[in-house]
Amino acid sequence: MYIPPLRVPARRTARPVLFAVLLLLLAGCAGRPDGGDGADGGGGPSAGGRWRPRPGTSWQWQLSGRLDTSVEAAVYDIDGFDHSRATVARLHRAGRKVICYVSTGAWEDFRPDAGKFPKAVLGGGNGWKGERWLDIRRTEVLEPLVADRLDMCRDKGFDAVEPDNMDGYRNRTGFPLTAADQLRYNRLVARLAHERGMSVGLKNDLDQIPELVGDFDFAVDEQCAQYGECARLKPFVAAGKAVFHVEYELRTDDFCPASRRLRLSSLLKKYDLGAWRRAC
Repeated sequence: MYIPPLRVPARRTARPVLFAVLLLLLAGCAGRPDGGDGADGGGGPSAGGRWRPRPGTSWQWQLSGRLDTSVEAAVYDIDGFDHSRATVARLHRAGRKVICYVSTGAWEDFRPDAGKFPKAVLGGGNGWKGERWLDIRRTEVLEPLVADRLDMCRDKGFDAVEPDNMDGYRNRTGFPLTAADQLRYNRLVARLAHERGMSVGLKNDLDQIPELVGDFDFAVDEQCAQYGECARLKPFVAAGKAVFHVEYELRTDDFCPASRRLRLSSLLKKYDLGAWRRAC
């Protein structure tokens, strides 16, 4: 069985700020936490008939190790390549919704479809072993490859997709990517997921939330508390859409009070993204 390499967050491009400043900024935010542990996965259908998780929905994010299906969470976010249709069905029988993790903005040399990506669209490394940024301007090349990956998610019965590496334009990719390139590509990925009946989450890419909140059904964010950025995710919550959030280096006491006020679905995880979690 394929075992993925150790995954650690890519280098952030935003400037870190003192967490105390974040707490002051969020002190006036109102809201109530909502565990969202119901059998509907903490949400209901959107106008298009897709599942859309509500703010505060509980979740588990596990991308390495033997999958622990006993975690009390309404939503599981797991690797789309590593897990079978039977695993997704087992989680469904337990009342969970299941998100398919796939990379759409970077090439991974350890995936079974790695050889289908032409060398011309492979850029610089993104900080993770075996991965390189993709030239997202080349949609004529990438669209069918991404579509194949989303077909896999759909055919395995996943409810939603977490497309990773969706902020290449803010990084050193080896290509002159612009904000407009990223908006066009991210909307393409969202459309492909929706055409297959799945909801889709915006991964990081905080700068483009105002333009993309209407295209995506939820958000997934790493370390917004550590970098003083969590307030920027409020448009998703205001739209009734969940924000699935993780921290790695803080204590829960450092970020959970603010997360609850913002109605984020926040976890403390280890960098390997195994089964261990501590929820707010």
